[in-house]
Amino acid sequence: MLAQQRPSQTDAQLEGVPDLLARIYRRRGIDNASQIGTKLQGLLPPSGMRGMDAACARLHTALLAQENIIIVGDFDADGATSCALAMLALRNMGFHHLSFLVPNRFEFGYGLTPEIVDVAYQQSPHLIITVDNGIASIAGVDKANSLGIDVIVTDHHLPGEQQPNATAILNPNQLGCNFGSKSIAGVGVFFYLMLGLRGLLRQEKWFTQAGIAEPNLADWLDLVALGTVADVVPLDHNNRILVEQGLRRIRAGRCRPGITALLEIAKRNPASIVATDLGFAVGPRLNAAGRLDDMSLGIQCLLTADWNEAREAAAVLDDFNKERRSIEAGMQQQAEQVLAQLGLGVTLPPIIVLYQPGWHQGVVGIVASRLKEQYHRPVMVFADADTYGGETGGQLKGSARSIPGFHMRDALDLVAKQIPDVLSKFGGHAMAAGASIKAAEFELFKSTFEQVALSLVNDEMLTNTLLYDEDLDADLLTEATADLVQSAGPWGQAFPVPIFKGRFTLVQQRLVGGNHLKLVLAPESSPQNIVDAIWFRVDVDKWPNEHLGVVEVFYQLDINEFRGQRNIQLMVQTIQPLKN
Repeated sequence: MLAQQRPSQTDAQLEGVPDLLARIYRRRGIDNASQIGTKLQGLLPPSGMRGMDAACARLHTALLAQENIIIVGDFDADGATSCALAMLALRNMGFHHLSFLVPNRFEFGYGLTPEIVDVAYQQSPHLIITVDNGIASIAGVDKANSLGIDVIVTDHHLPGEQQPNATAILNPNQLGCNFGSKSIAGVGVFFYLMLGLRGLLRQEKWFTQAGIAEPNLADWLDLVALGTVADVVPLDHNNRILVEQGLRRIRAGRCRPGITALLEIAKRNPASIVATDLGFAVGPRLNAAGRLDDMSLGIQCLLTADWNEAREAAAVLDDFNKERRSIEAGMQQQAEQVLAQLGLGVTLPPIIVLYQPGWHQGVVGIVASRLKEQYHRPVMVFADADTYGGETGGQLKGSARSIPGFHMRDALDLVAKQIPDVLSKFGGHAMAAGASIKAAEFELFKSTFEQVALSLVNDEMLTNTLLYDEDLDADLLTEATADLVQSAGPWGQAFPVPIFKGRFTLVQQRLVGGNHLKLVLAPESSPQNIVDAIWFRVDVDKWPNEHLGVVEVFYQLDINEFRGQRNIQLMVQTIQPLKN
């Protein structure tokens, strides 16, 4: 791994901001204090989103007639939070006939397919609203139209050349949409639809006429924060506001019982959580339902107002997550064995494309992510689509994860143009995507994708570079500094947690939890001020290493809370021996 200091992207002066934070912000492209604030007043207005007026007008009509509405969601955390938000917000605005439907990934696959429309039709809906999906559902929307069912699409994924013939489409990435946050998650898109609808209903004096209280949409920002962080979308200014406001409500105990129950079972204190807790503790447990079974359980966990039901659902989700980890570990071990054979005497290709019979299609995305982190290459992992009761006919379903500079969805589009008969469908983002291909054509797909990747990547992109902010003086290794940095977030995708560098003597090392390294470090410039540190998922063949002396440590600042005590803890990213 190559360590390189993160360059400053602006020379702006940030008045009133502590020097350390000002330097950190400048390296993330912030050039004025208005980009730092996280008050709700700083949110972009809903009027900037194309399709807002049409969607709100159709919902207004549905409300007046009390039409039957079905929410069609997705089977990940963004989809689950979007679905829960839709049910709660619409119900509080006076809609009476609401239900939700989440396709089982093993039976129906992703999105509003014609088959899912057939299932929905059994409930006689007047309107279908998609959340976190739908922009690629050309055939599904056509099927709904043929049955006399209107469709409102709310999505954030990149559209293809053709868009569905829906009553309204809300997607900031659709052509002609001037909404300023192209990185908003699916749950954020639906939150904005509710902002627009509430504005229309307020204008029409609906709440007064119906005798119901106007809902405070901020009450559901816990769901928006969870979905946004779990979907790993870039935290631009608008997303940071949504996430920070949601986190504040969780810390204050004003959140869904299901989120609190998931935090408790993950041994996280809701009163002091940060964005990474949502991403690494809550999100995976919620996602586990959609990966191994049915996301309906996860949605019910978010919807229930009963504490006992929430805790029971959280316990089941935790069991699913443990099972997911076991399956993932086995698949990753097999994948590494394949790569070890591939790497004998040759260089790894510019993209890693893997398939093994018997792999679980619900876990391929996580395995792709782990391999991407390990080898710093774009990775796509496939499983049989029909092994677990899904599509038949010799299909493989794959999930891809990418590295900075390699746009995964666009790369798949180039592959599809070269071998259009091999890919039955694909979609996604720059950093994550999915596709279905013919099993018999896997080798052709793999070789074509490798050639496409070869034309798009360079040595610099394939070099795993750790960007750090600066050398931190030993006297700043304090709880106060850690609290200052933590409060300056929320940190996340495209707005990374600050990483610092320092020279330390390794005082103690021991493994915990199998492959996590607990350390005691002494700053070289102030050896009496020892600090605790932890390094997750180390190479156990190299660590512990009691013979190393002074080293360079790259780390994040953290606070470890245990039995009422708060102590600074360094979250080690890597350790590099000093050159003689």
